[in-house]
Amino acid sequence: METAQRVVVVSRSARGIDERGLHKTNLAALRESLIRVARPGCVCLIDGFEVPAFEYEQRAVVGGDGLSAAIAAASIVAKVTRDRLMGRAGEQLPEWGFGAHFGYSTPAHRDAIREHGVSPLHRMSFQSSAYQQVALNS
Repeated sequence: METAQRVVVVSRSARGIDERGLHKTNLAALRESLIRVARPGCVCLIDGFEVPAFEYEQRAVVGGDGLSAAIAAASIVAKVTRDRLMGRAGEQLPEWGFGAHFGYSTPAHRDAIREHGVSPLHRMSFQSSAYQQVALNS
């Protein structure tokens, strides 16, 4: 963070992802963040795939976080941001224990879903075996 010229984080809601689909939502969020950091003459390195309808030069780098420090740094910023968001969600929705397991499919996470159902943060379009154990009203 100290050496970056610009850092942009774009997030989307679970409901928005459910409505538009994960891949489409990810591409739109990536496009928005790149537009905010890209400058004329730059080449945007993107992990694995190209962003459609994007006006800057781009290069898809398969396995990018293992090949590019910039892509690796972006992955770290995204993960740390997500974990912090889940920590705050753990304070607001303590019955699901997000502050401890950060929403990853741990036994504690599956137990919380079994006991409390899904939270407003759970993506209903995500096919999780943990969701199959509860009756879902979507």
